[in-house]
Amino acid sequence: MKEFLVDILSNEALVYTLMAVLPLLWVIPFALFAVWWERKISAHMQDRLGPMRTGWHGWSQTIADILKLIQKEDIIPSAADRKLFILAPYVVFIGSYAAYAAIPFSAAYIGSEINLGLFYVIAISSLVVVGLLMAGWASNNKWSLFGAMRSAAQIVSYEIPIALSLLAVVMVVGTFDLQEINRAQAGWFWNWFAFQKFPLLFIALVIYFVASLAETNRTPFDIPEAESELVGGYHTEYGGMRFALLFLSEYANMFAVSAIASALFFGGWNSPFGDFLSGPWWGLFWFLSKGMAFIFLQMWLRWTLPRLRVDQLMYVSWKVLIPFAFVVMIGVGFWVLAVR
Repeated sequence: MKEFLVDILSNEALVYTLMAVLPLLWVIPFALFAVWWERKISAHMQDRLGPMRTGWHGWSQTIADILKLIQKEDIIPSAADRKLFILAPYVVFIGSYAAYAAIPFSAAYIGSEINLGLFYVIAISSLVVVGLLMAGWASNNKWSLFGAMRSAAQIVSYEIPIALSLLAVVMVVGTFDLQEINRAQAGWFWNWFAFQKFPLLFIALVIYFVASLAETNRTPFDIPEAESELVGGYHTEYGGMRFALLFLSEYANMFAVSAIASALFFGGWNSPFGDFLSGPWWGLFWFLSKGMAFIFLQMWLRWTLPRLRVDQLMYVSWKVLIPFAFVVMIGVGFWVLAVR
């Protein structure tokens, strides 16, 4: 067995394949759990029980749902652009999943530790826009096209405040390397950037979190798939495994933006207690816990806030978040110059 493991680790192609597959072993169970978790959170907020019949407290309800989706007939509308219709869900998933290559799950594991990791994550996640536009256009359905156009305008607009808010942290650390940004927050929790340079970096965190809700089409920015207006938006014509792939991509994207918030503002894999409860496995625990805390906040807001109109959505981006992001970035720039 030992010789077999040595042979695998000595094969460079197999090692790269293993590194690429590892995040998938987290994304799929996370998506199944998150769907059940969101159902239970919404139910308890509304004084209901939620799923209760399939497994203890309905824990296996999402497993039953995914098995049902896998067995559904693969239907493609006769008037749809067949090639683009088939390709779109894969493009969306690739854009979401590729971002995991630079996410530092622990001090001992990161898919690709590149010195432009943060820049790469922002750039590759933009591929999702292409997939959503393909899905809306290829469906040959006006509701799908409206949803795709809304989504593209929304994501492109909110990428600006996201990039500006994250640049504030980059200016403090002096690198785009996400592992280095994590190491810069080592020590007790008051060393995390959310609590440093107060209130500048805390405001940057708030800007990033609000904009990330729009990036992932979460309430109050869920107008691309508004059921009351667009049936289902860009995924109206999708069913079966293709719909499951779009659904998986949405939850993968939710954790990706939460992981970035955790890594840049809340110490990433660093323990809040300094050297106590630290190490590779504890680091993985802290990183996933912080990411799940942001996921819970996203779900909480979904069942608390009403949906914005399209004009309100653009107002928040261009006239609220972007000006504040510029102020934060300039303020951090002056602070860095004064200290150095």
